[in-house]
Amino acid sequence: MREILGRRLQRLRDRFQSLRPDPGQSGGTSALLDAALVCATTWQWPVLPGVGRSGTDGSRCACPDPDCVVPGAHPFDPGLLAATTDPRMVAWWWTNRPTAPVLMATGADAPCAVSLPAGAAARALVRLDAQGMRLGPVVATPTRWALLVAPYSLERLGELLYAKDHVPSSLRFHGEGGYLLLPPSAASSGGQVRWEREPRADRRPAGARGTGGAPGTEDAGSLWLPDVEAVVDALVEASSGAPGGGSRLAY
Repeated sequence: MREILGRRLQRLRDRFQSLRPDPGQSGGTSALLDAALVCATTWQWPVLPGVGRSGTDGSRCACPDPDCVVPGAHPFDPGLLAATTDPRMVAWWWTNRPTAPVLMATGADAPCAVSLPAGAAARALVRLDAQGMRLGPVVATPTRWALLVAPYSLERLGELLYAKDHVPSSLRFHGEGGYLLLPPSAASSGGQVRWEREPRADRRPAGARGTGGAPGTEDAGSLWLPDVEAVVDALVEASSGAPGGGSRLAY
């Protein structure tokens, strides 16, 4: 399976190599394009480039808002609805904007996510591992981690949270209409986004459907994701008492 994915990605790289304006571009720039292509083609996650930082002041967002709370790490042009799995569009975007952050549009057929402060998230993962919980990918920034979960509706999430006595303000839910910053993008307040736990293909019986897969196929995009109900109790408990800050990295 790993060899098949590697050959598929190499064909995509070769196909779009001629589009790159500078063959000697940095490894970080190449990594962003490669990551966007893997997300779009291997995992079938709709992606789009984030707005990035200002060319004149690297500490400021390139969007018109001088007080942007997530500098560089949000959609602007193109907007969120443009997110796609089309490798031609992905290659064109990152060829023209090679340092743009990689954003995934969450919800619908794509994964959703729950994010929380990094320290609380590390505690939650220890607890979930001790329970034998099978987890999916985990995205980490210097201050917040996000656990990817199976797609959920806003109605389903609302019912789940309504049943809780308390939901810490430090929790953020990335569902339909939301987005998540993916590795190896630059984080909003410095540092880099990384995988605490990387996505891994999940072998399923014939006829099963994985996230991003087609019915009746065992495709490369099959990926295990837990239901939000399975992890939310541990995340709520770990986040209780954690500061509600970190909003600059919330989305």
